[in-house]
Amino acid sequence: MMRKFLIGGNWKMYKGARETEEFINTLKTSKVDISDIDVFIAPPFTSLPVAIELLSNSNYAVGAQNMFWEEEGAYTGEISPVFLKELGVEWVILGHSERRIYFGETDEGVRKKLKTALRLGLNVVICIGETEKEREEGKAEEIVKREIIEALKGAEVDPERIAFAYEPIWAIGTGKTARPEDAEEMHRIIRGSLGNKGEEVRVIYGGSVKPHNAEELLRQDNIDGALIGGASLDPVSFIEIIEAVRRV
Repeated sequence: MMRKFLIGGNWKMYKGARETEEFINTLKTSKVDISDIDVFIAPPFTSLPVAIELLSNSNYAVGAQNMFWEEEGAYTGEISPVFLKELGVEWVILGHSERRIYFGETDEGVRKKLKTALRLGLNVVICIGETEKEREEGKAEEIVKREIIEALKGAEVDPERIAFAYEPIWAIGTGKTARPEDAEEMHRIIRGSLGNKGEEVRVIYGGSVKPHNAEELLRQDNIDGALIGGASLDPVSFIEIIEAVRRV
């Protein structure tokens, strides 16, 4: 079946409000057609209001890089999904490897956040992926299957609201990229792990996606888009990757 391509730009801890405005002004002047592609950018929390305001009359959506699983409470430093929804955020990224590595994010935490996000009407990209050591030990399939199972416990798999981003940890920010055929094989495994909804759920790739390699990755049958890190910080590069989707 045909699944709609999904492209996300994860800005991580880059671009304050002024830089966000500059980026979006450049983005909006481009002529790239995204009428049949889902595209979102996920700037830092403090840049969300300006991004949402400037993109309000466009086909671009805005996402958040994280959220907490409670709606409110004494959770210093956390962000409520209610606040995100109130701003106009449509997507939220959960379980990114940097959250897992640096901030102790667990499979249980991802699961709790997913349930809350779905209940409040947010669309979710769940990040999964193995380390280089786990891949070398032949554990890549085991790791991603575990992360999928743990995230989805007690949750209904809704292809309209949930997407998975396969991000081999060894390829994030390193310049290394999984070979298209290797990425395709992992995406096929992930899709097979999703049961009877597997053919409907979007599985996108993340890990040093650049304009020069995007098209070859996106031509794989089971790769439905990309979650882009560094290349999404440059509007020209981001647009070039979107144009690669159009060619595919």
